[in-house]
Amino acid sequence: MTQYKNKRLIDQPSAFLLTGSIIAFLIAFSPYLFYLYEIFPSGPVWENSFFTYESKYYENVLTAAWTYLGKLTPLLLLLIWFFTCKHWWYHVILIPISMYIYQLISTVYDDVYLAKDPMDTDGLIYLAPFFLGILVIVYLVRIQIFDRIYGIDLSELNETDVTLFSKSMSTKEQSEIDDIRHKGFNFRPEPTEDYYQKL
Repeated sequence: MTQYKNKRLIDQPSAFLLTGSIIAFLIAFSPYLFYLYEIFPSGPVWENSFFTYESKYYENVLTAAWTYLGKLTPLLLLLIWFFTCKHWWYHVILIPISMYIYQLISTVYDDVYLAKDPMDTDGLIYLAPFFLGILVIVYLVRIQIFDRIYGIDLSELNETDVTLFSKSMSTKEQSEIDDIRHKGFNFRPEPTEDYYQKL
């Protein structure tokens, strides 16, 4: 198994190194990305050969750029973390990503259209269904991992109709339930000899 992994890494070293180098460069460049706001002019209008930008809400292009880059920099770092994370809970990172995207959109909207009522004040109310959906997905992933680790067949729970007031439970089933309750969720099976050989 180890030889296969090493062979795979030797066969594709350039793609692996290129991806890692780009990610490392982006993380190292993130403070410089934030301080790019200093190159923008300190006035309400920014004119260049491509377009003209007028800051209506902040009345200063420098302040608007500082605000935008203050949202873009952590958003970039969170996106890198989301796409490179190998933990089972990586979907939770979508929650702060969505928050920063919403804040960035509302900031641009307020500055371009001079909104009297800023959109960012009720942001959590608008994003709450999205947050709950992500938390449900993460919880379902956790249940599936728990099922694989401890060998509990969750499909049996769907097939049986067991309620709190059910009197059709046998004493054997009741004793099995009591054993599981006494062991608790921290119960871990004893490692086998095969486990120690793999180490």
